[in-house]
Amino acid sequence: MPLPPLGAAPGARPRTRPLSRFLPRLLAVLAVVLGTALVAPAPEARAAVTLTRVSDFGSNPGALTMYVYRPATLPAHPAVVVALHGCTQNAQVYADNSGLPRLADQDGFLLVLAETGTANNVNKCFNWFQSGDNRRGQGEALSVRQMVSHAVTAYGADPVRVYVTGLSAGGAMTAVMLATYPDVFSAGAVVAGLPYDCTKDNSPYLCMNPGVDRSPAEWAQRVRDAHPSYTGPWPRAAIWYGDQDTTVVPRNATELRDQWTALHGLSQTPTRTTAIGPDATRQDQYLAADGTVAVEVDRVPGIGHGTPVDPGTGAEQCGSTGAPYFLGSICSSRWIARFFGLDTTNPGDPGPGDPDPGDPGPAACWTASNYAHVQAGRATTHGGYTYAVSSGQNMGLYNTFVTHTLKESPTGYFALADSGCP
Repeated sequence: MPLPPLGAAPGARPRTRPLSRFLPRLLAVLAVVLGTALVAPAPEARAAVTLTRVSDFGSNPGALTMYVYRPATLPAHPAVVVALHGCTQNAQVYADNSGLPRLADQDGFLLVLAETGTANNVNKCFNWFQSGDNRRGQGEALSVRQMVSHAVTAYGADPVRVYVTGLSAGGAMTAVMLATYPDVFSAGAVVAGLPYDCTKDNSPYLCMNPGVDRSPAEWAQRVRDAHPSYTGPWPRAAIWYGDQDTTVVPRNATELRDQWTALHGLSQTPTRTTAIGPDATRQDQYLAADGTVAVEVDRVPGIGHGTPVDPGTGAEQCGSTGAPYFLGSICSSRWIARFFGLDTTNPGDPGPGDPDPGDPGPAACWTASNYAHVQAGRATTHGGYTYAVSSGQNMGLYNTFVTHTLKESPTGYFALADSGCP
């Protein structure tokens, strides 16, 4: 995410006066700070995904552009996933490289891509830091909400299953949408983003790096203040970041976790921790009382600022590294779809109101020590105890002396089966 504008926001869409003759000088300063490659538009990958532009979806006060990717086979009343690109990107680049259209084909959801441009922000960033755009009922936030309304009306989408995800400035804008429209979005996934309303009393620069430390209660209150009359359930939130990110530093993931666990009334200590994907991404999950994952933090090792992708045709692979800020590691979009409860190949932990996973398929069984189960990824450990992945069943102490049989059905869901398996 190239840095947002300095001072009077020269990179943002003017609200009361036009950009002055000082703009070239300010852009030059940004180029020195960020590097010319971050200020100039990023080279785009060859367009491979066909998007449909929607020209009339509402009053559009944020002056955004709406695109839709509709799978050839779309079920009745599909879920909606809204995708928000990062700075210097656009909807086409995000569609071509994130892997989301392929997942829309596989899992049967409608993909809506919002796009901003240089008329709003010279670096094509969503204006997550600007009060005219990050409040309910106005600016870019309202434009995105209107896109959802159009998708529900025009495509017969399910208004209960609406989700949002985005990278960098799009990730920060994802947090904006969850905070300002908790009555619209069931869940969201923030990739390399920031806690909502950090810029209420700090500059965007400070929020991004080194980050701002607030108590969980303070962060949660900022979300409550975004829609004071709201009394319903809070959206579920997944938080993704690279542990080498120096643009939006990992501290922001911690503050986001604090913000959303506090909203859900949960401890900041994870219920369970496991390693996922080919790069052993650390996944911390915070479970609600009903056993669903309310908050999830995914720390991707060895990468900087960008969307984690894993190019290839395997079931757990997706995306492309054909454009800047798409980093080879893990297919984050696949895991995000799983978090949303949309992954038909491996449902994982569905959220409240999500469809039943369906036929579990054939079972597989393993008998091993708790230590071996954890090392193989079939169980996790927390507080000295071992828990089966997905079922969350307590297996006893984490050591080599306690042995259990685990049944896996469906793939990725492990349950105790000491009395017989399958």
